[in-house]
Amino acid sequence: MKQKIETKLVIIIGLIVLLLVPIFMIQNLIDERAEHQQQVQADIAKSSSGEQQVIGPFIQVQFIETHTVEGNTTEQLKTLLLLPETLTINSELSSFEKYRGIYKALLYRSANHFAGQFNTEALNELAGKKIKQVHMVMAIKDIRGIGQGSTMRINNQEYALQPGTKLAQLPEGVNIELDFSALLEQQMLDYQIDLNLQGMRKLAIAPIGKETSLSMQADWPHPSFVGDYLPIDSSISEQGFTANWQTNYFATNLKELFQHCVFQNQCEQFKQRSMGVNLVYGVDHYLKSYRASNYAILVLILVFASFFLLEVLRSEPVHPVQYGFVGLALAVFYLLLISLGEHLGFNLAYLLSALASSLLLSIYVAGMLKNTKHGGLFLIAILFLYSLLYGLLSAEDYALLMGSLLVFVVLSLIMMLTRTVNWYHTKSQADD
Repeated sequence: MKQKIETKLVIIIGLIVLLLVPIFMIQNLIDERAEHQQQVQADIAKSSSGEQQVIGPFIQVQFIETHTVEGNTTEQLKTLLLLPETLTINSELSSFEKYRGIYKALLYRSANHFAGQFNTEALNELAGKKIKQVHMVMAIKDIRGIGQGSTMRINNQEYALQPGTKLAQLPEGVNIELDFSALLEQQMLDYQIDLNLQGMRKLAIAPIGKETSLSMQADWPHPSFVGDYLPIDSSISEQGFTANWQTNYFATNLKELFQHCVFQNQCEQFKQRSMGVNLVYGVDHYLKSYRASNYAILVLILVFASFFLLEVLRSEPVHPVQYGFVGLALAVFYLLLISLGEHLGFNLAYLLSALASSLLLSIYVAGMLKNTKHGGLFLIAILFLYSLLYGLLSAEDYALLMGSLLVFVVLSLIMMLTRTVNWYHTKSQADD
């Protein structure tokens, strides 16, 4: 009998290892479907507009600097960049979705109002030099997202937007041409900019003002704040979110980084110094399906252990083929989960998959044991197990703790049930 138990244990372990093959195949399928969804989102971005980052406004002055050495005069084209003293931004985002087949991409339309002042005192250094051109510029990552109604006003005078930035490192954006002599006549320059911008998921704004503040509101309830600066305060509800940022030159070092970007083509660090939001889905069914499949080995062990205990405690043999069918039914649960999740969402897909798998297993177990009561008990047990698994998936911060407690409780239960088993004779004996 001892050899029989040991042989059965080896067979069960072998079956668990074999059943990991379809589990791994299902995980690969989840990865493939998730990658395909990302590709569809990229295709939608190509046909509309992608993630957005706004840098500006700033004033760009191109001038000729003359050098005379030993009677030889040379001219050199140089650029001066003037960043705003104050930059106040108010952004309102409204989200919408675009579909391609069963896949969808999350986009937004934003109404952004920029206001503040420039201190033009630094331009006095260029008095007497040959000025080539002066522009106020806003660099925008994907220029296709600019909507109608976008305007720039300088000292309450409205200007028509022109495409481009005149900068090779930040080529996409808009600009307006300014009169240099008029700039010298006033030390402080007021500006107001209304920028209607469409994008996909992400909106980031570079805090290039000496004092920068950003207020953002959106109707999407799942924001992921991005950039090197988190909001100083935020409020998130089912109706959307509001967030506020505030920073300055001393905290950002953005003036120096901006110079490196424009003149030395070192823009990576500068572009990271932003503040904004990435609109995400609260439930990514591919991610949760993959996380659920990671617990497949635990579910298999628990179910197989219950059948093995049934054999030991009640001397009711279970054939390895029956173990195999039960294991395959448990694996098919994850296939149902991903396929239904693409159409119904994760929560409803999980409920239907758990009910279908549990009913199938309970009917099979009732027939296998020739006992309807045992089949009903198994139905309750497997539904309880799937409920615990759902709790693990939902409680991300406590998943490890809950999983550890579950393993401990199950191990304790198995040890208590088998503490009086004489494994050499397969008969339960009372303690002395």
